Amino acid sequence: QVQLVESGGGLVQPGGSLRLSCAASGIFFSVNTMGWYRQAPGKQRELVAVVSRSGSTNYADSVRGRFTISRNNAKNTVYLQMNSLKPEDTAVYYCHTTVPDFWGQGTQVTVSS
Repeated sequence: QVQLVESGGGLVQPGGSLRLSCAASGIFFSVNTMGWYRQAPGKQRELVAVVSRSGSTNYADSVRGRFTISRNNAKNTVYLQMNSLKPEDTAVYYCHTTVPDFWGQGTQVTVSS
């Protein structure tokens, strides 16, 4: 069955960095567009970044220049490197695959001093 397992979340001070990982199984990973989304308390889930099968990327304006999405097809894993973190980046971060349409369980990122 399809599994997306996120890891790497935690508590970090403003200006710090975290690297999220999402290990996929049960899908044709190399042909899938993979994405990271986030949902803060009381807000709708929003796109953070996506990477296509060809490696092209797209970012939300709020994270462009600070976050980097990448993929390792040999490891069926997608990453989100988050630098210069701000308190407004606090949210549960979810991994998503398009075929099939499937979500991971999420990992909490908290940016606070």
